[in-house]
Amino acid sequence: MGTEALHDLTAAYALDALDPTDRARYEAHLAQCDECREELASFTETAASLAYAVESPAPPPQLRERILETARAERPNVVPLRPRWAVPAAATAVVAVAAAIALAVWATSLSGKLDRARDARSAQERVAAILGSADARAFSAGRGRVVVTPNGSAALVVTQLRPAREGMRYEAWVADTGAPRRAGMFDARDGVTAVALGRRVAPGATVMVTEEKEAGANAPTHAPLITVKTS
Repeated sequence: MGTEALHDLTAAYALDALDPTDRARYEAHLAQCDECREELASFTETAASLAYAVESPAPPPQLRERILETARAERPNVVPLRPRWAVPAAATAVVAVAAAIALAVWATSLSGKLDRARDARSAQERVAAILGSADARAFSAGRGRVVVTPNGSAALVVTQLRPAREGMRYEAWVADTGAPRRAGMFDARDGVTAVALGRRVAPGATVMVTEEKEAGANAPTHAPLITVKTS
């Protein structure tokens, strides 16, 4: 994909309408293109308002009826100890409770999926906001590029990063005047990986990436795979 074609993807990126491959390519381009960052900054507010204006999907209307039909089809195998007139009422109550439980389970599952989707969306928005900042500065070294806004928010863009070994993940670090401090863990994507750092980057700080166990580490335990100095 040529540079001109990547310029045309700004609006689609702001609306999260790109597939993973095009999104990764655009993020790598965005880290180096002042023009696209300025254009993206103008789209960010509108795109965010559109994203939060969408209502959550309602449960399928057929769900409750299917539960009721299934419950009615079940034949009781317990000898009733109450008058016969009480059985229909009790059965109805059991069916209602079963339906309520099933709907609650469905709602909980849906809520979890929506939370994960919102988290992923929020992470993408953070990367877009940083890369789209017209006042951001970019620093490169090898396969890594760090984009830092005037307030210290930073995004890391890495190319050709292989998947971490089994039981391992990548961890970002920010080293300023003292020991490196944790800035978040992430997984490699195909081709290009872009993540927002969880720690502010001061002028002159160094951003590093190491491979650590899935639970992370409080200090680097392996040699840095990527080192980018912001000076």
